[in-house]
Amino acid sequence: MSDERRILLAEKTPFPDDLDERLRAQLTFLVEVDQLKTVLRQSPLAAADRRENDAEHSWHLAMMVLVLAEHSDRPIDVGHTVQLVLLHDLVEIYAGDTPLYDSDAGSGQREREVVAADELFGLLPADQAQRMRVLWDEFEERRTPEAKFAKAMDRLQPLLLNWMARGGTWRTPGVTADHVRTRKAVIGEASVSLWEAGRRLIDEGEARGWSRRATPQG
Repeated sequence: MSDERRILLAEKTPFPDDLDERLRAQLTFLVEVDQLKTVLRQSPLAAADRRENDAEHSWHLAMMVLVLAEHSDRPIDVGHTVQLVLLHDLVEIYAGDTPLYDSDAGSGQREREVVAADELFGLLPADQAQRMRVLWDEFEERRTPEAKFAKAMDRLQPLLLNWMARGGTWRTPGVTADHVRTRKAVIGEASVSLWEAGRRLIDEGEARGWSRRATPQG
């Protein structure tokens, strides 16, 4: 990592000198996370012929939590789960997006994202920085019902978009329907019914030729 100090977006148009210090830090963070809108993902949009960005993805996950919470196998705090999905990809502002089916890009992902979390959340006042870092860690560790459901939404949302695109990233070279099933199986840790539905879409997509069948062994 370079020792050169990162230039923050808020420094391009500095806030007035007499602004409250705590508010200055909060606004600096909020301006900085505007960059989430520029981080492109691999998933295609259902509504337009382009790829989605991380901000759109996070918003969509929040909507999914609100709508699909009843399908969680365990009771969840909806508001807490929404916080998890809104925060989970902020680190990609500095660490970049890692495509699900790109194993090479996944090398060192955790290390990059931890460094990014320290830097990005560190822009906030200490109490809020700690709170957001705890939430980010909770999502990553998937130990709570809320974190498991948040992760399930993170895997279900692109599945829906790929279905609408009649393949989308399922057509990535070297990826088979079995790879998709393996990557998406985490949905079942939070909701048996949602994983049954997701698996049904994957199976039907494979049957329609939208993903590759696994090459028979032997």
